[in-house]
Amino acid sequence: AGATVVSIAAGVRLASLRKWLGPRVHLVRTMPNTPALYRKGITVLYTDADTPESARRRAETVLKAAGEICWLKSESDLDAVTALSGSGPAYYFLLTEVLREAGEKLGLERDVAARLAQQTFIGSAEMAARSGQDVRELRTQVTSRGGTTEAALQSLESADIRGIFARALSAAASRGKALGDDMEKTA
Repeated sequence: AGATVVSIAAGVRLASLRKWLGPRVHLVRTMPNTPALYRKGITVLYTDADTPESARRRAETVLKAAGEICWLKSESDLDAVTALSGSGPAYYFLLTEVLREAGEKLGLERDVAARLAQQTFIGSAEMAARSGQDVRELRTQVTSRGGTTEAALQSLESADIRGIFARALSAAASRGKALGDDMEKTA
């Protein structure tokens, strides 16, 4: 059996890797994210249908050390994965930064606002992971009718937060596809 090569390069498709490395190598494309540095990441994997189970298991063994894994059925889905979980830590960091800055504008000291924003996200993520409930349901439970949370969420919805994120992820996925297209042209 040939060697197993695990690629973490965004946009570099199996066809390009196969041209460079030859047909005797088993290839697995992946998209990890930076929380893998703390064993809290998620890595998505994709390989051809003809890749042997032993090569799949080798890739899984290595990548499970960095957190959770998830297999895809279609290589083209990797562009969406890159947009969502590959780039996702940057969205979290931006939202944490935005909350910190908003807390400061409301009069909180920077270190207090930073701690509150960060721990709120950490605790909320843990709650979402452990509760077994859909995040929409959890959000509804925190939102009292006519209360402060509802006022804030209405402000976010009126600013089209869902559209903002949909456009952001679409831009990231389009960029990933373009990178792959460019790479195939030079392969």
